[in-house]
Amino acid sequence: MTKLALIDYGMGNLHSVAKALEKVGADVDLVSDAASLKYYDRMVLPGVGAFRDCMSALKSTGLDVAMTEQLQQGVPFLGICLGMQALMSKSYEFGCYDGLNLIAGDVKAFPESHPERGFKIPHMGWNDVIFSEENPIHPVLAPLQGEQVYYVHSLYCVPQHSEHILAASSYGDWPFACAIGRENIVAVQFHPEKSQKAGLAMLKYFVEWKP
Repeated sequence: MTKLALIDYGMGNLHSVAKALEKVGADVDLVSDAASLKYYDRMVLPGVGAFRDCMSALKSTGLDVAMTEQLQQGVPFLGICLGMQALMSKSYEFGCYDGLNLIAGDVKAFPESHPERGFKIPHMGWNDVIFSEENPIHPVLAPLQGEQVYYVHSLYCVPQHSEHILAASSYGDWPFACAIGRENIVAVQFHPEKSQKAGLAMLKYFVEWKP
């Protein structure tokens, strides 16, 4: 059974993510001790809340360095929602804050005009996952073809390099990256643990993924 570290930095819907991962066959531990990460086969970074608080918690516990070291060793990694945004270089949520810089790019807010045009912030509810016709679908995301997933977010990732965008969606007339990744990293803006059968299937593919 895959031994999986669900990274606990004091933020995120850990219970529902843990239950979803256990349902698809993972042996899940909540891990808050940075030194313990090296004992796991793969890592998941969940998250809800403010980017600044997330980064402060990761840095104060040393989890930021420990995660990066494990990623350099090839350990498969999944980021969920804020856990995806934390991978980026910077976020412009309530100021400007440095991220993990594991994928170059920024985290930005939807346009201020969105609510005036009938698109409430946060973007909340079921929406599409759109794949490029030019590139093969990432193996972890394969179960999401033709499916909708559940989103709750006010900001979105803008990767510097287009090859790091694995899938997209749009809110109103505003496209955004809903999945990003490179090598042994994959991350999604939506919540697979809230996305019913499609989300569970994606988590199963991650647990079995061999990058």
